[in-house]
Amino acid sequence: MVQLGLVVAEFNASVTEPMAAGAREAAAEHGAEIVAEASVPGAYDAPLAADRLARRDDVDAVATVGAIVTGDTDHDQVIADAAARKLTDVSLDRDTPVTLGIIGPGMSGDEARARTDKGAIAVESAIDLATELEEL
Repeated sequence: MVQLGLVVAEFNASVTEPMAAGAREAAAEHGAEIVAEASVPGAYDAPLAADRLARRDDVDAVATVGAIVTGDTDHDQVIADAAARKLTDVSLDRDTPVTLGIIGPGMSGDEARARTDKGAIAVESAIDLATELEEL
């Protein structure tokens, strides 16, 4: 059984709460267990929590869930780039799959709410990658 860590960004909760619920459901449907869950203020904060979870001996993979909605500036792009880059670093540095279930940037709130299935997809990807790497 794959054991997962789950990081959930609280910012844009109307989007991230359904994403997290979908992530939990996907884990259960695929026979995986979420052994640890961390709530963080926003997507920018996800890499630190993902790193902490990836260090744990009982975590095979980490899935992240967040939503970056566009505003009047390019701030959403900056946040998305930084989060994606650092989550990749965590995965490589810890030799642990860390999946990017952070949607955005460049999306309206309505567009983000239409993509809440990405939480489940992040978990499914984490399970698949952890299983594949176990065989290597």
